[in-house]
Amino acid sequence: MKIGIIGAGTMGVGIAQVFAETAGYEVYLCDLTEEFAQKGKDRLAKTYEKLVAKGRMTAEIAEENLASIRTGTKEICTDVDMIIEAALENMEIKKQTFKELQAIVPANCIFATNTSSLSITEICAGLDRTVTGMHFFNPANKMKLIEIIAGLNSNDDVIEKIRSISVEIGKDPVIVEEAPGFVVNRLLIPMINEAIGIFAEGVASAEDIDKAMKLGANHPIGPLALGDLIGLDVCLAIMNIMLTETGDSKYRPHTYLKKMVRCGRLGAKTGEGFFKY
Repeated sequence: MKIGIIGAGTMGVGIAQVFAETAGYEVYLCDLTEEFAQKGKDRLAKTYEKLVAKGRMTAEIAEENLASIRTGTKEICTDVDMIIEAALENMEIKKQTFKELQAIVPANCIFATNTSSLSITEICAGLDRTVTGMHFFNPANKMKLIEIIAGLNSNDDVIEKIRSISVEIGKDPVIVEEAPGFVVNRLLIPMINEAIGIFAEGVASAEDIDKAMKLGANHPIGPLALGDLIGLDVCLAIMNIMLTETGDSKYRPHTYLKKMVRCGRLGAKTGEGFFKY
C-alpha cells in the first residue's frame, strides 16, 4: 500500500517512520519543496544511525526502512492509496492542501488528517470525498494511540479501513465523534493550562509542579514538561480553538501561556520553555 504524507515536520516524519517500519507499505514523504522533504528524511536517518550505534537496530533494517521512503512535493502522490496530511495546524492550509490533492491523487484515495483539534467536517467541506481524522501522538513511532475522528459526513467503510490500518501498523485506535479537542486534548490541554496558572501565581516551581503530578497522580511526565514537548504554541492554538468552538470560559488560555509563546519560548523545539533543553 502506498501512503502519501503531507508535511515533513516532527509529526510527518514520525508517521513516515511508523509506516516505513511496517511491511507492505511504501511511503511518499512530501513538503512544500523536495529539499524540505529530504531534510525530514535526513533527520530520520540520523535517528537510525544512533540506534544502529547502540545496537538497537541493524544497519540493514535501517537501510531498508529508509529505502521505502520517497521524498518530494505532493505532486509525486499520483498513485497513492491514502493521504495523511500532517501540515501546519491551520484550517485554511489544510483545506487548500486537500483541494489541490484532489486533482493529483486517484479517485479512490483515502483522505486523512492528523489534526489535533480542528473540525473534520469543515476540513472536507467542498471536497469530492470525505476526510477522516487520524490523530497520531508525539512521538508517533512510540505512542500507541490513534484517535480516529468522524465528521458529520464521514464514511463508515473508510473509518473501518483506517481502523484496520492503524492496528496493522501496531497502534491501538479509538473511534471519536468530532468535538473540539476530541478526547485526549480536551482533557489534557486544559490540565497543562491550569499547571501554567499555578506556576504563574508562584504556588510552586515548575520542577515541583511536575514532580507533584508524577508522584501524586502517577503521571509518567509532568504537565509543564509535557507542554514543552507538545509545543506551547500548539497548546495555545488548541485552547483557542476549544474556546472559540464552545464559547466556554474554562478553555480560556492563561495569559502566561500567551506570553511564553510571544517571546518564542515554545518548549523543546526552541530549546527553552518551562525547562531548558
